[in-house]
Parts: sequence; structure tokens; C-alpha cells
Amino acid sequence: MLRSRFGKMAMATTAGAMLMAAAACGGGSGDSGASTETQGASSEAPKAAGLKIGLAFDVGGRGDKSFNDSAYAGLERAQKELGAEIKDLSPAADGSNRGELLRQLAEAGYNPIIGVGFAYGEDIKAAATEYPDIQFAVVDSASNAPNVTGLLFAEEQGSYLAGVAAADKSKASHLGFVGGVENDLIKKFQAGFEAGAKSVKSDIKIDVKYLTPDGDFSGFKAPDKGKIAAEKMYQDGADIVYHASGDSGLGVFQAAAAAGKQAIGVDSDQYETVKEADLKKVIMTSMIKRVDVGVFEFIKAFQGGAKGGANTVYDLKVDGVGLSTSGGFIDDVAAKVDEAKKKIVDGSVTVPAKP
Repeated sequence: MLRSRFGKMAMATTAGAMLMAAAACGGGSGDSGASTETQGASSEAPKAAGLKIGLAFDVGGRGDKSFNDSAYAGLERAQKELGAEIKDLSPAADGSNRGELLRQLAEAGYNPIIGVGFAYGEDIKAAATEYPDIQFAVVDSASNAPNVTGLLFAEEQGSYLAGVAAADKSKASHLGFVGGVENDLIKKFQAGFEAGAKSVKSDIKIDVKYLTPDGDFSGFKAPDKGKIAAEKMYQDGADIVYHASGDSGLGVFQAAAAAGKQAIGVDSDQYETVKEADLKKVIMTSMIKRVDVGVFEFIKAFQGGAKGGANTVYDLKVDGVGLSTSGGFIDDVAAKVDEAKKKIVDGSVTVPAKP
């Protein structure tokens, strides 16, 4: 059944299993998959002498109530459960100093170092070459060096469930999708959402708007643009809008509240992370992307001796993506969402990654 919090999570795909096996024997990792079951916090958490973890945020930084904050939750968990020393840095508004942040952490003795977001791909590759004795991980980008682990997510699968819920709840048979940046990653959210919605109502209308073109990452930190985009969709008849736009999603929620309509959050359970009461009541659900688990599992494997050079994929099979049920707004469609999840997991439904 759907859960508002994923709790313990069985990470059982091939690469993670190999990654943890490598951790146990001090060897290298495999090339796809996830990890073993995540354990809860212990009052007797082991202290790891010398474990210093550096994390470089994507544009928006800590406090975005979404993608970056999810990554930070994994970092904090490593601090609490593994006794790690942690350091986080945020890039300039245009993200132009990502490489500098990685070098700053490396020179300060942090190992491993995690880059949050696909935009770190090339900078991580360069840093990994410059600092071959340091292990790196990059969220949403594939491994591109022997000392780099790629932390990847099946966003299209979680978005498919969001589409199923939205289409079933929509009285207008008219939805909207707001993407932060028009690139291949965010198009995975759009593709899954459209496919899920059309599996319920084949003729449903779905408006799509991207805030900035590929390469312009300001679309993830532009609540004003998110609000304008969503306002237009609601005015045109949409009654539910799904956003995959980072900090810009705040504007989508504001537009929903003003229009008396609903919205769908992303990455974190945004019903829980957004504090304003008038915005909470419009967040129907959120497509949760467990970046926190990916970050923590990578750190835990590193502590056990695992090396990079592989990818770990978090999908519906391991609850790496899914829907929140906070607020109870989708309780009435839970059975349909669960059935859709079952079909994806058993392979009878393949979700497209491109619109």
C-alpha cells in the first residue's frame, strides 16, 4: 500500500547488492542496481574516526524544500548514524563555480565528496581525475571515472503514478506540467506523468511549460516564473498541475492556492516541507525521489570499503521513487495507484523516459 513515509527501504537491485558486497570485502562495485535494507538510527551509532563527507548542492542550495534538502537529509543521517564530520557548500546563482566547490572540499580533506545534480557531471569527472584517491558520487548523472559512483533514479516511474492519481482526481480532465529546465532529465518527469495520466483517461488534456531552455539552470530557482506558468494553466482550465522545477515549485503552489486548485510536489514530501498552511492544503501529493537514501547508502558503502566506477539505480522495485500520502488527498485512489505500481514492478507496464 502507499505510505507517506517510505521508512525502511529494501534496496535490492544488482549494482547496489554488488556495491554492498564490495563494501564487505573491500573490493570494487558492480554496474547497476541498489543496496541492502536501510537500518534505522541507533542510540549506539558507531563513530567513524576520520570520516569527512563533503556535499556540493545544486542551484538553490539548502532550504529549497525539495531536491537539495533531500540530499542534505542523507548527509545528516550519515552524521548521526555513522559519526561523520560533514560539510556542505552551495554554488553561485548561475552554478558557474561548481568545479571550484569540489576542489575546495577535496583540498580540505573531505572524502567522499558528493555533487547534487546532473549539472555536476563534467565537473565531477574533472575533479575525479585531479584527485584520484578521493571517491566521488554524483546525483542524476552516470559514473564517468573509476572513482565516481552515479546515483540514478527512475523519475519517470514515480511520475507515472503521479499521472494516474492526477487523472483519476481531475474533474476537468485537464492537467498541467511545469518543468524547471527543458532537458532530458526533466523530460523524464513529463513523460512518466503524461503516460500515467493517459493510462486512466486516454483523451486527457495536459499543458506543458518549461521555465528555461536547456543549459539555463535559473529555471530551478524562479518561483515568479513558476507562478506565472501555473496561473496560465489554471486559467485555461487545468485543475491539477505537477511541477518538476525545484525551488520554482513554490510559485506553482501559490498559483494553486490563489485559484482554489491542486498541485503535485516533487522530490521531497512537500506537504511536510512547505510551512504555509494555505499552500499545504493544495499539495495533493508529491512524487518522492529518495535522494536522501541514495546519498546515505553511498556513504555507508564507502565506509565499508566500496569503490566507484558504477551506477546505482533507485526505482519502484526498491521504493526509490513513489508518491506521498500526507494530508490524505489521494487515499481514495490508493488502490488504482498501487495497481499501477504493481504493473510497473512486474514488467507488464514499461514507462517511457521521453515524451
